[in-house]
Amino acid sequence: MSLNFVDAFRGRSVFLSGHTGFKGSWLTLWLDRLGARVTGYSLAPPTEPSNFVSSAVGGILTRNYDADVRDFAALQAALEASSAEVVFHLAAQALVRRGYVDTRATFEVNVMGTVNVLEAVRSIKRPCVVIIVTSDKCYDNTDSSQSHTETDPLGGNDPYSASKAAAELVTAAYGKSFFPAGYLPGDLAIRGVKVASVRAGNVIGGGDWAADRIVPDAMRALACSETISVRNPSSIRAWQHVLEPLSGYLMLAARMLASDDAALCSGWNFGPSAADEVTVEKLVQTLCRAWGRGKWQSDGASKQFAEERALHLSSEKARAQLGWQTRWDFREAIERTERWYHAFYDRPSESTRELCLQDIADYEASGAAACNDLTFTAGARSKSIASRISR
Repeated sequence: MSLNFVDAFRGRSVFLSGHTGFKGSWLTLWLDRLGARVTGYSLAPPTEPSNFVSSAVGGILTRNYDADVRDFAALQAALEASSAEVVFHLAAQALVRRGYVDTRATFEVNVMGTVNVLEAVRSIKRPCVVIIVTSDKCYDNTDSSQSHTETDPLGGNDPYSASKAAAELVTAAYGKSFFPAGYLPGDLAIRGVKVASVRAGNVIGGGDWAADRIVPDAMRALACSETISVRNPSSIRAWQHVLEPLSGYLMLAARMLASDDAALCSGWNFGPSAADEVTVEKLVQTLCRAWGRGKWQSDGASKQFAEERALHLSSEKARAQLGWQTRWDFREAIERTERWYHAFYDRPSESTRELCLQDIADYEASGAAACNDLTFTAGARSKSIASRISR
């Protein structure tokens, strides 16, 4: 699979909400590497430390707005000033358990924040591509072994999941009502606004410091030689390195920039292969082995909020229609993640930007290598990483 977006964003203006978060900071770094002019719109980094700060992401932005997506006037003004050709909407309340505690804010940010982005795009009346980022938890999960496809019913048994399903409905409603791709022949080319939604699995990688998320919790415990507390060791999740879904978002946006194909304006899954859908227990065990030490224990007392036991995601549509596919398997994702955190804790005063950029460069190279039928073993990749990042 070639990275067919490497030249698509050069010189383009990109508006990115949620750029101070985990995924947003990585996407900002990648867009800058691709030559885009990035305007960031978000509240201050949600954690301390944060990848936004440790990788000095603010220094590469064209404009940096410290603002809330619930503030429509501020959002509209920032979007208009950016002259955006592409909009990535990542700003969100992104934690399931926090949704139970701060329920009203979860719906306000995730639902009305999406409304505000789409309404701002509508009011400005300028052609652009809009990518709305939601979650694999937007589906009505019956806890079956079947992988969710983009046409499956939406749902949500907890506030966070329901808010993401609602954001999907909002996106579809705006698409049909105001940007009616596929409904009026030729209308897409005339109006010029193209909207799609994207859903990913459980994203891991360096620079995630969120509370109540297993990888950051594990890294903090390992760094302090403490026992990792695990809420639901038997839960199955679709684990993937952060660059995997981001490559899908970029690939889709690039295709939408270049084409008036209305079929692109729809929902898309960018999840890992079935082999990378493993239990939390296996994730923690693999992290401990990669770190070189560590232990964990199940914490049944922390299960005060219900969480889905299993989540499966099908990305067949993206593979068939975009040519997208995963590149780094579960173990590669773990190795990359562990090495990032190990380097951070070994040298906490140093910038982590080069760690991120090296992963991005390696990810891009892995795609080129695959296209040339070159085979790299996980051991060879790990050796290559180790030679670049000294402990």
